[in-house]
Amino acid sequence: MLKHDEINKPKNSKNTIGFIISWVVNNFKFILIPGSKLKDLTVKESEYEKHLSKRRMLSRFKSAFTIIGIILVFIIVSIAVFQSWVSPYTYEQAIYQYLVGSSPPSPGHPLGTNHFGQDILARIIYGTRPSLIIVISSIIFSVLIGIPIGLMAAYYGGWLDIILMRLMDVILSFPGVIFAIVILIIWQSTIINIITVFSIIGIPYYARVMRNSALKVKDLPYIDAAKVIGANKGRIMFKHILPNSLQPIVIALSFNIGRLLVNLSILAFLSLSDPSWIEWGNDIAISKKYILDTPWALIWPSVMILITVIGFYLVGDGIRDALDPKMKNII
Repeated sequence: MLKHDEINKPKNSKNTIGFIISWVVNNFKFILIPGSKLKDLTVKESEYEKHLSKRRMLSRFKSAFTIIGIILVFIIVSIAVFQSWVSPYTYEQAIYQYLVGSSPPSPGHPLGTNHFGQDILARIIYGTRPSLIIVISSIIFSVLIGIPIGLMAAYYGGWLDIILMRLMDVILSFPGVIFAIVILIIWQSTIINIITVFSIIGIPYYARVMRNSALKVKDLPYIDAAKVIGANKGRIMFKHILPNSLQPIVIALSFNIGRLLVNLSILAFLSLSDPSWIEWGNDIAISKKYILDTPWALIWPSVMILITVIGFYLVGDGIRDALDPKMKNII
């Protein structure tokens, strides 16, 4: 064995020396010129920084309040999706079944019954989906209309920017809830009209957020490069500017869901909701007349609104912190 090792040792030494000489020759520039980089090392460094950046962003989502918000939102959405499985009664029983008088919480009715004898637990479960449908549908329409308006105003500028933004200012000059009350008094308070009104109210907000974000992006060098190579205006706006301007919109979405839920409850409290749907605000409006007899009928829909609003606000706050450039160096 000793003779065998002694025979291989010179060969290994020669291979090592040859490798070192070859590496020095191939990387002569890296050794002598300050600031030069190895190609393989640069690629590995870039991959590591991407991985580290993702880990940092995920770590910023791991704050206690953000996790609580995600859990609350997950519970609310699950109730809305699986309402028939979660509810102890059917939808027809929750909306049409009238028992004799109200009753406090009991094994048969865990949250009690309202003045009409309807099960409160079933009603807040079936009220989850209409509330989310109204709010999310309104936001979707507002975003789909507001984003192109803000994008065109920022990209073209000039007279088009002035006209579009002055039109948005006219809509913003009316307080949102007051505008909704006036329109719904003139129109009928159906769920379609409520979604339409909330959509109109939200358009100027998203248009302005999009415009401010796009103005910062449109003057960047890669936009000028896209113009030089002959990219058309539509491609530049929707392929290059839009994806890099969506961060403020994403942050605003979660906050606006909570805000619209509160506005929806205000309308329902003023009897401007669709009575053909079970909805939390509508239950609060009805229960306020019998608050001394059935206070639980007023408390539980209010608690559901509070939980939902808090959940979306905490998620929105977590998204804002995760996407905030100032937080990138904080793990």
